[in-house]
Amino acid sequence: MNISLAFPPFYLESLYNLPPLGLINLATSVNETRHKVHVTDFVLQLRVGELRMGKEIYDRCASMILNDDPDVVGFSAQSTTYPAVIQIARRIKSRNKRIHIVVGGHTASFIDVQTLERYPWIDSVIRGEGEVTFPEWISAIEEQKGRKDVAGVTFRDGSEILRTEDRPLIADLNELPLPRYDRLPSFSVYRDACELPRSIAILEVGRGCPHRCVYCSESVMWRRQTRRFSVERLIQEMGYLHREFGAECFLLAYDQFTASRAFVTDFCRAMIREKLNNLPWYCISRLDSVDAELLELMREAGCESMCYGIDSGSKRTLAFIRKNIDEGILYQRVLETTDRGIVPTLSYVIGFPEEREEDVDDTLNLALRTGILGNVNTLLQMPTVLPGTDLHRTYLDRLVREVDTYFALGLEFDDGRRLESDDDLINSDREIYSAFYNVPNMGRSLSELALITEYFPLMVNLYPKTFFLLTLDIGKSPSDVFLEWLAWLGAKSPQGKLTCSARDCYERFSSFVGHLRISGPHAFRNHLSDVLRYETCGLEVGKLKSVETNFHIDQHRIREFKPLRSKAFLLETFDYPVPEIVRDMRSSKFFEQYPLERTLLVFQQKDERLEVTEINDFGRDFLNLCSGEESLTHIAEQLYPRYGNAMSPKEFFGECVDAVQALGSMSLLRPEPSEY
Repeated sequence: MNISLAFPPFYLESLYNLPPLGLINLATSVNETRHKVHVTDFVLQLRVGELRMGKEIYDRCASMILNDDPDVVGFSAQSTTYPAVIQIARRIKSRNKRIHIVVGGHTASFIDVQTLERYPWIDSVIRGEGEVTFPEWISAIEEQKGRKDVAGVTFRDGSEILRTEDRPLIADLNELPLPRYDRLPSFSVYRDACELPRSIAILEVGRGCPHRCVYCSESVMWRRQTRRFSVERLIQEMGYLHREFGAECFLLAYDQFTASRAFVTDFCRAMIREKLNNLPWYCISRLDSVDAELLELMREAGCESMCYGIDSGSKRTLAFIRKNIDEGILYQRVLETTDRGIVPTLSYVIGFPEEREEDVDDTLNLALRTGILGNVNTLLQMPTVLPGTDLHRTYLDRLVREVDTYFALGLEFDDGRRLESDDDLINSDREIYSAFYNVPNMGRSLSELALITEYFPLMVNLYPKTFFLLTLDIGKSPSDVFLEWLAWLGAKSPQGKLTCSARDCYERFSSFVGHLRISGPHAFRNHLSDVLRYETCGLEVGKLKSVETNFHIDQHRIREFKPLRSKAFLLETFDYPVPEIVRDMRSSKFFEQYPLERTLLVFQQKDERLEVTEINDFGRDFLNLCSGEESLTHIAEQLYPRYGNAMSPKEFFGECVDAVQALGSMSLLRPEPSEY
């Protein structure tokens, strides 16, 4: 039989796409001697221009699939792409009624009967894991018998919809064959299509989750059981994907990756032993399942970034979603992560149905305070209502369509708008298309929540310290101050239309702070302006080209050496002890006053991280004289009257030589031209 497996079209510029592992696993499981399998990734086709957007996109997808002359067409369906699956399937069936159309994936597994009831052109749904079910189902279709004996399938039998018994979960994941990536373009094609610096592969580490969060379908899908591939299998697969297919970086797919310390330890030691720790990887973790020692080992093994699912800063909300976060270890854990060179993404959700305004603000405050720690990524979103979850069961009748959440985006194929036919589908059935709907919130309007989730992470990343102090000084909640900022920004924008980009924040936030300082009766901290300038300098230095070199000077001609100041740093003078203020804020100490204390700070960008160093007046004046035209001898002569009183000229010249070496090692001076 000819089998065509398709991943439906989806496009969101901010997201990169990777080969669809689920379809690759299905294709790998099918007997090649009996069947011919073709895999089409329409997400990639959009990226490389082989599939055009527009009102006819689904017709084009159907034609591309039909060109393979399939007997069976299988779709991998996610909540966001479900409308696309239904639309393409209808076009295929209208042009060739003999083709059997099967749908699989998390979403389809929970709305299997509803899908077949609403859409007669869908013939079957495979529920749960497909690696065993799919080959059996293909054989039953080919032989036209035994369909009722295939576990884990919901199918159409004449006018009747039959649902076979659930299939037991695969007991040993190691029995699954290595995924065959040769059925799709290489990782490098995906890399180039998404303009990524490295070729990325998904590495499935395990399946399942034992927890009961109200919004998550993962634990329900896997019946609250967890299973892992062995360390040996994972190491084998990583080496295989690196050698055979050019994978340069890995996304470790498993929410419970760090649940077992022994497993993570064995995995990391194996990565180091097999010399695979030069391949960076990303994982998901709970705060309470790692510590400084384990994070150190993970970094040595190649861990480059990780995601902590924080969800909320409100105890009431955490109780509602059935999650427990120990805020006492949160800040410590984030610092331990960043101190080891691992970049954490902290994920938050606001807008759960029972949340009040103060619950939303508790989460925004937590996001700000973790942002103050530095070197973190912040992800903020509204709840997505997925079939199979308690959120779906409890609030289905109350869902409304008002704003698109982040996970409702990606089908804007009509000049940046969703197709009218897709919207008609979504409007027709909130049960199936619940991911495009919203749960009403008690504390904030949905439009306000949408603005906050879209733009607040920018503030957390760019000006968390200033913004947090601002809320304390004017006595308003972070959501109130932020919405006031957006209103002010919109009023300053052309035609009053809001634009809020990183550039807008950089160029206008200082003016907004000034506006607040002169427009109200509030008493502001004396050091607020310095904190604002500190964060602005951090942004400005990010625009400079970072240059790190091995600085060396010829000691035999040291007197003639003409030091040249690097252009890759900023030197700024502050009125208050900003390093102390920043340390205090990182320790959750927010004092109202500090004594005047002139401070000189050097700002640099190293390895994509901000580095700030305090220097003294001598260092500042020395750097200011390093034009590349003055010899070290002449510089020492100019500085001696102010700084060399207690030393002989010879001794002071030695101090200047030491200064050259120190400033050069900090990449504040360029090396000699012959070495640069």
